[in-house]
Amino acid sequence: MRYVSLQRLNQGARLARPLLDEKGVILLGAGAELTPFIIQRLTALGIPAVYIEDGRTEDAVPDDVISQETRQQALSTIHTTMREMTVAEKFPRQFQQQEVGRRIRDLFDVILGEMRSKKGMAINLANIYTTDGFLYHHSLNVSIMSVAMGLEYGLNEKQSLDLGVGTLLHDVGKLRVPQEILNKPGRLTDEEFQAIQHHALYGYEMLRAQDDISAMSAHVALQHHERIDGTGYPRGLKGDEIHIFGKISAVADVYEALTANRIYRKGHLPHHALEFLLGACGSHFETEMVQIFLKTISIYPVGMTVQLNTGETGVVVAHHIGHPQRPTVRVLQTPDGEELKQPYDVNLMENLTVMIVSCEG
Repeated sequence: MRYVSLQRLNQGARLARPLLDEKGVILLGAGAELTPFIIQRLTALGIPAVYIEDGRTEDAVPDDVISQETRQQALSTIHTTMREMTVAEKFPRQFQQQEVGRRIRDLFDVILGEMRSKKGMAINLANIYTTDGFLYHHSLNVSIMSVAMGLEYGLNEKQSLDLGVGTLLHDVGKLRVPQEILNKPGRLTDEEFQAIQHHALYGYEMLRAQDDISAMSAHVALQHHERIDGTGYPRGLKGDEIHIFGKISAVADVYEALTANRIYRKGHLPHHALEFLLGACGSHFETEMVQIFLKTISIYPVGMTVQLNTGETGVVVAHHIGHPQRPTVRVLQTPDGEELKQPYDVNLMENLTVMIVSCEG
């Protein structure tokens, strides 16, 4: 399969992986023909690219750390839980939440079980979701990345559970922030920026109000925007004042947010987001956490269409753990755009003068 921009789809292209909305419901199933009308609708929903069937890359199948069924269940649970928490705040007498913590723990147990069964596999995440579904897909992706980093760091079962629950709900406080501020396309005023900053404290308060969610999980919501040089928020903590959960989730949250497409901007290229993390080592982020991130995440998912500095276009067919910027690429087009009759693979770990300069999505 191949991850291709909607603008570059050929007539008769068919979807290779289903598209999910913010509730985990299938918007469009695998095998669906991408007609001009459907492409127009997907574009309106903020979806920039999709996985399509391609016989030349049929072996390029992203090996996700969680199954499609689990992802659907997770999105549904995150959406329902966050919405219930906000409704319960507004109407505490009419609406009583039941066992929020247990529901999220049960979900995370499934996620963690699948992740442990694929331990050592780099995380493949392609940001394919509607702009309206950003909060819920973002929360799940940040949780998967954070827990993978936590396992590499050496967290035990209880710590992994607390980190997983906290990251699944780390942005719940954003539901208290006016949507017109969260999605504002232009520059924020000081008052608007402060309103957004408050989401960390809001989230902490909302999670601490749940009897069956631990204080450590709640601190993920509180600290995921803290920075080790003290420039973060809401409390401007420095260095070891920040809990390990805050340090881990900060890296995952920033990378996922940078590479995601939003209503008001297109997502950054993966290598640009990675360069930001590397440039902020020792100031915003703890160097060890970024190094662990490099060991656990595949920034170019298998199937992603990329362009090389040679001018050739190809598809990522394999990656190398610890070297996310140097995958193996199957070259499909010449620099002039001519389709190759016999595609060939280039291992960027062995061809050091060749590098990825752009990618689809």
